[in-house]
Amino acid sequence: MIMRELTFANPSFLYLFILLVPVIAWYLLRQKNTQSTLQISSIRGFSDAPRTYKHLLRHLMFAIRILCISLLILVLARPQSTDRWQNVSTEGIDIILSLDISSSMLAQDFQPNRLEASKDVAIEFISGRPNDRIGLVIFSGESFTQCPLTTDHAVVINLFKDIESGMIEDGTAIGMGLATSINRMKDSDAKSKVVILLTDGVNNRGAIAPVTAAEIARTFGIRVYTIGVGSVGTAPYPVQTPYGIQYQNMEVQIDEKILEEIAVLTDGKYFRATNNQKLVEIYHEIDQLEKTKIDVTEFSRKQEEYLLFALVASVLILTELVIRNTLLRSIP
Repeated sequence: MIMRELTFANPSFLYLFILLVPVIAWYLLRQKNTQSTLQISSIRGFSDAPRTYKHLLRHLMFAIRILCISLLILVLARPQSTDRWQNVSTEGIDIILSLDISSSMLAQDFQPNRLEASKDVAIEFISGRPNDRIGLVIFSGESFTQCPLTTDHAVVINLFKDIESGMIEDGTAIGMGLATSINRMKDSDAKSKVVILLTDGVNNRGAIAPVTAAEIARTFGIRVYTIGVGSVGTAPYPVQTPYGIQYQNMEVQIDEKILEEIAVLTDGKYFRATNNQKLVEIYHEIDQLEKTKIDVTEFSRKQEEYLLFALVASVLILTELVIRNTLLRSIP
């Protein structure tokens, strides 16, 4: 990629342009004050008198002089053009975010709840990886692809914002969520293929066991980072009652053993997020572990461009001298 820029080695000289304002004002005022007046009864006899080109040339001389001064100021400022070459090589990473949206994700041990906190941190993570293809899978009692792998991160982010618990049948099908993610990237030829699977419960639904899905992921060279979301001890969970949804403190149950096994089988890593800040730190660590390779090499070359301005100024000065000493010689 080649970019061309124009800069000035001595930009402070450009302030001299301010001095041209009073010079132009003085010239206009002088022209007004040097007009002669003569009282006569009628100008009918002068109405058809021709106006010669010399009247225009006299003002043209001033314009040429102002233009010459402007060009000389630019010469003093030393305009320079810069040619830049930028070579960029990237090795993209394919990332599927597999998100649990079961009803337990509405527990309020995170602010405002587990689901919204997970969405906010994931969106920030997506925004910080502009060179990767990212997709989105959601699961609860079953799973489906919310967004296939894409470099259009605005689309992924908008779909993330629209996620709500209850979009699909309730439950926790961790194996199905991972299997759907694998299916979306098994044919990818990316240098690195990653699934970030986030859940807050124990696998209790789905036809595919989590460990089986992990073994399939290992076969396709897919690394899985698992995140268990939930505080230690109890948390306020939403419970349906005759009076509507109410929150009751219930024991937090996360199948950490299965999540750790998935991570170990796929050469990934298991994390436990117990609050909003810890979740942010986990995504930051994953971001560092899966850093996209970007090689940027820049070259630049500066060229002096003042010579052209100096030549034009010289031509204009000679032109003014020739006109003033020929066509305008008789005009004081």
